[in-house]
Amino acid sequence: MTHSTITTISRSKLHVAILLDGNGRWAASRGLPRSEGHRAGVAAVRRIVKAAPELGIGTLTLYAFSSNNWERPESEVRSLLALLEEYLQSDAPRCAAAGIRLRVVGRRDRIPLSLLAAIEEAERVTSPGRLLDVHIALDYSSREAILRAACWMISSLEVSEEEFSRKLGQVTHSGAPAPNVDLLIRTGGEQRLSDFMLWESAYAELFFTARMWPDFDAKDLEDAVEDYLGRDRRFGRLPEAAAAS
Repeated sequence: MTHSTITTISRSKLHVAILLDGNGRWAASRGLPRSEGHRAGVAAVRRIVKAAPELGIGTLTLYAFSSNNWERPESEVRSLLALLEEYLQSDAPRCAAAGIRLRVVGRRDRIPLSLLAAIEEAERVTSPGRLLDVHIALDYSSREAILRAACWMISSLEVSEEEFSRKLGQVTHSGAPAPNVDLLIRTGGEQRLSDFMLWESAYAELFFTARMWPDFDAKDLEDAVEDYLGRDRRFGRLPEAAAAS
């Protein structure tokens, strides 16, 4: 990617959302326990967070743990949540120093208290960050969030997309309405959204790759962004009107 291309992207501050799929299969293919796949996935998170700002990404949303993941074996759930707590505790100071803001979106009433404390501390420490917003989706279900926000809207005097987005931000603890997703990436070879960012991804460009998440690196992210830049985004309009906007 050329310097001029990066400069152009930087002005737009993309919102890229990623479904982190393939940790378990990556581990199984190497004869390792699934927990090692998740640990390798955390290393991939660090690589992508580091690479994102240079590619013009202003918001990076990572699907770490869905509400349906509670149905996995209890030992795996405990391992995943402990790994996330470890990540927040170890990386929050580094992110703060780099100007990266961490936020955790999703429900907070079913997670361990120690993880909740780690979330609140990481969000506090990194709150001044302006280089990159990293949203980690934990105990997250887009359909559930939309339903809860819709219930709140029943008594609202103002019904608009902007107000609904604000309510959705409150429901998911994101602090503010997340910008619309520009590019949604799914690793691991599957081609579905899995209840992730459904409202925010109404006009997102979708990019599916067979690359397992632990192997996903800065070059893969750059390739996805380049693919996105080559697409004709019309938002329901004719090509001439879209190009003029």
